[in-house]
Amino acid sequence: MIEQFFRPTTIEQAMDLKRRFQHQAVWFAGGSKLNATPTKTECKIAISLQNLPMNSIDWDNGTLRIGALTKLQQLRDTPSIPQALYEALGFIYSRHLRNQSTIGGEIAAQQTESVLLPVLLVLDTQLLCADGQLLSLEDYLAAPDDRLLSEIIIKKPFDHCSTGKISHSAAGWAVITAAVAISDNQEYRIALDGVGEKARRLHAIESLTLAGEELEKAVSNAIHPTDNLLGSAAYQRYIVGILISDLLTDCRQKEERSK
Repeated sequence: MIEQFFRPTTIEQAMDLKRRFQHQAVWFAGGSKLNATPTKTECKIAISLQNLPMNSIDWDNGTLRIGALTKLQQLRDTPSIPQALYEALGFIYSRHLRNQSTIGGEIAAQQTESVLLPVLLVLDTQLLCADGQLLSLEDYLAAPDDRLLSEIIIKKPFDHCSTGKISHSAAGWAVITAAVAISDNQEYRIALDGVGEKARRLHAIESLTLAGEELEKAVSNAIHPTDNLLGSAAYQRYIVGILISDLLTDCRQKEERSK
């Protein structure tokens, strides 16, 4: 239970509080994750980010820059964001939840299933931290910590990209979420979440540039799910291969239509 709640008005104040309380304190943005199982916090001190200036959405020479405190619904309502990102935001079924959750919080929560991380990974997303450090989303996911994220930077917003989610109901947990992107030089980027502990790129599969049944088989052999309440391991391997193959086909169709 949170017993102390601080409301800093500058990033410097927020960082000072975190240095003071360290692991006893948690960043508090929208609060949708800290108060919900299985991401409920055990920290007794919360540092609110509500008053910090980190909720802007800007274009910078073809790069999309999103403040970490931008609410998901605010982002979805923004014109000209990548279509695949718009669709992924809609995978979060509740509009009320989208009005509460922030994009920085969705990344920092490190959920076992996140519908946004695959599309962000294939769009070559980078993260700017409050201390000025810039790192790729993939590097952050590989070694997560409690650093304060200030900006999400999408480097390849115009790449042809498709994303999809498999679930048993619109509001239910995702069995799998995946995304595929094709760059201008025909390089594939493939990411998924729901199989394993965290979202990840499938670099070994990307380099093979496969399609159709060959891609389905390669993806199925590259993942190692376990039986759970959402489906057997065999079902998960099968459905992931089908989904990624379909997304690649959709990307290619988008590419053809744009010529």
